[in-house]
Amino acid sequence: MSSPQLLRKKAPAPTPASTLPANTTDTADTTNTADAVMTAPTRSASDAACAPTRGTSSDDLDRAAHAAVAAWTGGLSPASMVLAWLDWAMHLTVSPGKQLDLATAALVAPAVQARGTPPAARRTPPDPRFAAAEWEAWPFRLYRDAFLLAQQWWEHASTGVPGVEAHHEDLVRFWARQWLDACSPGNFFATNPSAQKALIDSGGGIAIQGAQHWLEDFADMASRLRGGRPVHPSAWRPGHEVACTRGRVIWRNELCELLQYEPATSQVTREPVLIVPSWIMKYYILDLQPKDSLVKYLVDEGHTVFMVSWRNPGAADRDLALDDYLKRGLLAALFEVHARCGEPVHATGYCLGGTLLAIAAAALARDGKADLLRTVTLLAAQTDFSEPGELGLFIDASELAALDALMWQQGYLDGSQMAATFQLLNARDLIWSRMMSEYMLGRRSKPNDLMAWNADTTRMPYRMHSEYLTKLFLNNDLAEGRYCVDGQPVALPDIDAPAFVVGTERDHVSPWPSVYKLHLFTHNALTFVLTSGGHNAGIVSEPGHPGRHYRCATREPDAPYRSRQEFFEQTPSIDGSWWPCWSDWLRAHSTGQVSARQLDPALEPAPGRYVLES
Repeated sequence: MSSPQLLRKKAPAPTPASTLPANTTDTADTTNTADAVMTAPTRSASDAACAPTRGTSSDDLDRAAHAAVAAWTGGLSPASMVLAWLDWAMHLTVSPGKQLDLATAALVAPAVQARGTPPAARRTPPDPRFAAAEWEAWPFRLYRDAFLLAQQWWEHASTGVPGVEAHHEDLVRFWARQWLDACSPGNFFATNPSAQKALIDSGGGIAIQGAQHWLEDFADMASRLRGGRPVHPSAWRPGHEVACTRGRVIWRNELCELLQYEPATSQVTREPVLIVPSWIMKYYILDLQPKDSLVKYLVDEGHTVFMVSWRNPGAADRDLALDDYLKRGLLAALFEVHARCGEPVHATGYCLGGTLLAIAAAALARDGKADLLRTVTLLAAQTDFSEPGELGLFIDASELAALDALMWQQGYLDGSQMAATFQLLNARDLIWSRMMSEYMLGRRSKPNDLMAWNADTTRMPYRMHSEYLTKLFLNNDLAEGRYCVDGQPVALPDIDAPAFVVGTERDHVSPWPSVYKLHLFTHNALTFVLTSGGHNAGIVSEPGHPGRHYRCATREPDAPYRSRQEFFEQTPSIDGSWWPCWSDWLRAHSTGQVSARQLDPALEPAPGRYVLES
């Protein structure tokens, strides 16, 4: 904690707020304003870890070779997979006890099944793929039970082999699961009794419907691969059915737009709320339909709300860096909000936007600018990446070399490529079960606003995403005090603003135990909320949503650390949405109310231009 403090040098004062453009919606020279907040000091030899690295022609040759391989594997590293399997196989070879256990399981289980005794695999929670009564008929129950036994055997085989490196064990178990899910008897018409019954009951109609669905999806995929728009446009259009909270674009540069929403009350909280979403997503995840819009909820609660809307980059933006997103994005928007309202800001970051906000807050505190922030709210955002959850399967040096080469060749990571990774993490439901339902049974999933948003993908600039994956995910530089802004490291313990941190119970992107780790990096007041749902649905959890619950506890300044298990066991579950809890917290950390801040009606209306770009 002391090391970053010893390296500090006082930054020059920021550009006065009065010099900022008052009401511009065109590209403005705002980069200097943000840069004034963080001005690079003279580097010393001790800052070598913060110095940028430069590629050579031989590096480019290596990248080209890696990119050629990655193009065939979808950005996955064959070397990483092979090394994992070799590690597992070689250690299994010299583990006779484990071999004996596996051989016994392979011989005994089929004998038990032949006698009609339910296999052990069926005593676990029931698999929804085999919930239909038709699976109890012969011979389909044999197919099902054999599959469940194989699944159980591979789970035992891929874990607990002495000497296997933990990451390799996770990879072997993951790829074994992918192979098994692909071979499930439910995926094939000849071994799926539900599909056969549905075909007979429909008089062959589901076959026609399934074929039609396949042709529609194929045409849609072909259009996307050619760079065109979807064949079947979404019924959820930003500015119409979604992203329709009334507001204006008050500022724009080449990287992002800043939206301000029209007040719904005559009085508003004095300190405004600035929301910074992840650049991996379109911002309107937080402004879907009026009934489940977090933006509208905050406006109706009497808050002045600003939102960052990131531009969707292309190949020409390949050299945009993470530092650009910090200075020309988050900090520039923060300075603009502060200039317009004249008050410190309730800064809020979602997912990677929250990670970027943590970096910004630490850098502002380091340079004596902490008074720009009233509070910091992090929604499903990691600051320590040592436990990244299932995404860690795709984070090692070999995987990142392959992905880096692919992005280097394209200039960006395409949203569809990133979506494929998330689909692999839950292939059973997102790939195989969907294919069975839509193509074999002829059932078309009815889209909703969240699904439409999920399909509205974005791209990641090569340099920025490479820096993010390497510095934050692989090296964990932020948590370990090596992440640099303006050539000097930033430290999370320097953040002294009160924090409100939200984790979600079923988050595969930002697992809540990882989000909870911010407790280890601050001794200031920290309110932690654990809510039901996943990375998206847990955050979009409006009042009245059935089945929602949350836990909330505040760690007072300098209070001792409480483990996440203790938090979970000792904090009672509260039915309902966590949104009112957060709104009350924002109000409690504000300094009263002022007259509502009105917008110039001549400004461009929300949702602006950038969110509409494909």
